[in-house]
Amino acid sequence: MRGSKQMTLLGAKGMLGSDLTAIAAKRGWSLTTLDLPEFDMTQIEHLERAVAAGGILVNCAAYTNVEKAESEPEPADRVNAQAVGQLGDLARKSGVPVLHISTDFVFDGTLDRPYVETDTPNPVSAYGRSKWRGEQALAASGCRHCILRIEWTYGRHGVNFIQKLLGAARAGNPVRVVDDQVGSPTATTLVSRTICDLLENDFPEGVFHLAAGGYVSRYGMAQFIFDTLGMQVDLNPCKTSDFPTAAKRPLNSRFNCHKIEAALNRSIEPWKEPLSNYLTETQ
Repeated sequence: MRGSKQMTLLGAKGMLGSDLTAIAAKRGWSLTTLDLPEFDMTQIEHLERAVAAGGILVNCAAYTNVEKAESEPEPADRVNAQAVGQLGDLARKSGVPVLHISTDFVFDGTLDRPYVETDTPNPVSAYGRSKWRGEQALAASGCRHCILRIEWTYGRHGVNFIQKLLGAARAGNPVRVVDDQVGSPTATTLVSRTICDLLENDFPEGVFHLAAGGYVSRYGMAQFIFDTLGMQVDLNPCKTSDFPTAAKRPLNSRFNCHKIEAALNRSIEPWKEPLSNYLTETQ
């Protein structure tokens, strides 16, 4: 157990940050929570204040509008890359460790197996490129850091795939969902508990993949959601190519999580139970 459980959380009002705030507080962490409008990642003086607050810095702040980033890549790069590099520089000078949240979008999704941490990123979207540059900038800063890549997240405090899916279904129209994107639906509560578990002991340095256990397609996930809720929906599978979007998505978002499981000395729970619990609590 760490002697001093102090955490400065950036992006504390977001989907992950909100759950992490609540769970870390219950775990006995002393928290400094920062987010817009009072805290802006792109303002160096704001970053200086965050580092000065002390404890472990957990960066959940990000530009996450995947589609908009294609036409406006500069704001995504400022938040997801440039600011992260500046944060790392300041953290190194102050001896503060940084846990930084990243994404499956750093990969192109073309591998025929789950991605491990040592696979070379090759992002295919402006958002993905900004997140990969942020990882590189943080590593280059020389600060003690942990990069936690997560995927397919959902939670009570933000817009997610599940809300959009249920909205479409309740409108009474046929619902088409892609069956060629495969990954692991991962609750932000699961991510939050895992972050707290990781930080209870020595700071975990390096890159880690985190996702709920098992894999499913977006279509299979939709089937599970409607079956769990007992909804009769005209649900049909389709391909990603049937839905042209500004940003390309990785088709294979499967993560190999053996590294983080070894660090935790436990397995990551399978995706179905947390998703079922989420649906029961929110619908």
